[in-house]
Amino acid sequence: MNEVRSNFILNTFAPMSTSEVLPQGAGYGVVIGIGLFFSAFMVGLTAMQARYTGVSPKDSEEFSSASRSVKPGLIASGIVSAWTWAATLLQSSAIAYRYGIAGPWWYAAGATVQVLLFAQLAAKLKLNAPYAHTWLEIVATRWGTTAHLIFMFFGLATNLIVSSMLVLGGSATVTSLTGMSTIAACFLIPLGVAIYVVVGGMRSTLLCDYTHTTVLFAIILMFVFTVYATSGSIGSISRMHYLLSEVSQISPVTGNAGGSYLTLRSENGLIFGVINLIGNFATVFQDQAYWQRAIASRPSTTVKAYLIGGLAWFAIPFVFSTTLGLSAVAFTAVPAANSSSQDPLSSSFIPLLAPLSQDAISEGLPASLAAATLLGKSGAAALLIVLFLAVTSATSAELIAVSSILTYDVYVRYINPKATEQQILRMSHAGVVIFALVMGIAGVIFYYIGVSMGWLYTFMGVILGSAVCPIALCITWKKASKVGCISGSLIGFSAGIIAWLVTTSTLNQKVINVTTSGGNYEMLAGNLASIGVGAIISTAASLIWPDDYDFALTRAINNRGAAVGSRNINDELEEPEYEKKVQDVSVLSVTNEAQIDPELDPVSLNKAFKFAARASVVLTLVLMIIIPLPLFFAQTVYSVTGFSVWVIVGIIWAFLSAFTVVIYPLWESRAALRLISRGVIMDIFSPGSGKFVAPSSMRKPGE
Repeated sequence: MNEVRSNFILNTFAPMSTSEVLPQGAGYGVVIGIGLFFSAFMVGLTAMQARYTGVSPKDSEEFSSASRSVKPGLIASGIVSAWTWAATLLQSSAIAYRYGIAGPWWYAAGATVQVLLFAQLAAKLKLNAPYAHTWLEIVATRWGTTAHLIFMFFGLATNLIVSSMLVLGGSATVTSLTGMSTIAACFLIPLGVAIYVVVGGMRSTLLCDYTHTTVLFAIILMFVFTVYATSGSIGSISRMHYLLSEVSQISPVTGNAGGSYLTLRSENGLIFGVINLIGNFATVFQDQAYWQRAIASRPSTTVKAYLIGGLAWFAIPFVFSTTLGLSAVAFTAVPAANSSSQDPLSSSFIPLLAPLSQDAISEGLPASLAAATLLGKSGAAALLIVLFLAVTSATSAELIAVSSILTYDVYVRYINPKATEQQILRMSHAGVVIFALVMGIAGVIFYYIGVSMGWLYTFMGVILGSAVCPIALCITWKKASKVGCISGSLIGFSAGIIAWLVTTSTLNQKVINVTTSGGNYEMLAGNLASIGVGAIISTAASLIWPDDYDFALTRAINNRGAAVGSRNINDELEEPEYEKKVQDVSVLSVTNEAQIDPELDPVSLNKAFKFAARASVVLTLVLMIIIPLPLFFAQTVYSVTGFSVWVIVGIIWAFLSAFTVVIYPLWESRAALRLISRGVIMDIFSPGSGKFVAPSSMRKPGE
């Protein structure tokens, strides 16, 4: 891999003597400097928010859930940001490098439908547990301590794997571009983010997500227009088509129609699409970060936020990998300045970017090397910044998510059930710092044992997939069986591991290691067994031995005004202390939740769920079946016209996405922006006069 990078640098940046495009100081400058900048920015923003709007993260409810009042545009922006991992940019480009145009589609579609389908769970969350802090609180209240601990394992394992991928992908690219110490990057990335998360909590995380998403789209569009409009090496869609056709002749893609990069008929691309689909169900449905955004959103607009966020996110991996992933392929057919031949088939031809090794591809380097080849140091710097912002956005989501689990599902539930407001807030802060350290340690461990971001990405569904269906059933279906869902999760987990190891042994002469276990068929077997067995057992058991749960207890979670109307037989078998606590406070009054918050009207929320179900299922069918499968079976190798339509549709989608998650949040927050602007102006001309004063009806007694 170092030889590949050295050849690339010798061809592209002859004056430089090292294999890195940027100096080591640039890596530390970005990781530490931008981290501190956003920390200072969030401190200032949090202070302004507290002074001019009266919203302060000193309240634990505001810290963990932004008072459940965030509008859909900002939630959608937060979803886009939280779902944009290092893998979104790096792995999607690596898949495009391997499989051609099929790669970007299967990556984007296979990781979009989970967010769209999650809109159904978000609607049910607002209906069945509107005041919960975490999805695990719902599991604990419905099924008790045993289920709570088992599913907490799956939840925290999800957070740990996602966080490790973030750190591994980010540190690998920072190291490849600047020579910065990988170990230092593994620790500095999460610790820098932890500062502003501790200061501002959930709302500041969402505001930071918005800032990151804005910069992300700006840099992605810069790369798009450079590649397809101004680059001297490519510069047009037709030139890209020509270069990809040339590379298809030099090194045909195994399993692709005609060995071409310009077809959706890619057998390995389809296999990756299935692995991607299964693995990402686990990382959405079991990741508290996505539940956190549903909890923070206004009940009336939760579904809207997730549908907008999912469709907007699709454009990021699709357009980014169609641009830089395919550029990395195309550059292998572009002659370097010192090449004595212009013909890629000639033995004396020297490419602008040499073909990459499998290790380099697995580490996600096609995007970074393509950016550096395209724009030199400025391209490398731009990619470094956009990658760092993507990693820190997703990292902040993971930190606040795990902090909530450690606070409410460990500390409050098992250690200090009578914790005060200040104790809960302190634990929330401590949870952020603790998991930041864990992220760094996990990244270093995986780095030393040789596990790459690409390997982890395809492996996650093997150990996490079995709990996807049981969790969804717990939140949405009154007949979901406690025993069936627990059994499905555990047996599915075992089945996934066994299928993965047996397939690895069978296909690799009984050799099992990181390299042999990371193949497409090995990972496909484990992923399918895990999610399939878990879903079949939990669903079948629930149909044969159905529960009859009315969600009264879950609606009473953290809601002192709600009543607990009924119980079922499972509650008699295992009644946790938490449930008793809920009953004690809620029996004081019987109040309809809709009277407490008009947006929690059950009729409206049921309509929202039905709309979410229809919309998400239709969009899933379109993205996974109606569009790609006919094109797959057609075995078409696209002409310049077909490829042009492909690229142009992606660019238009990117602009529409940028509008919905960058411009729309500003419009819906115009009243708050006016309030802050008015307060700042008043303070400038009359110091002290701009501070927000709550109306008398909103003040607490004694104020």
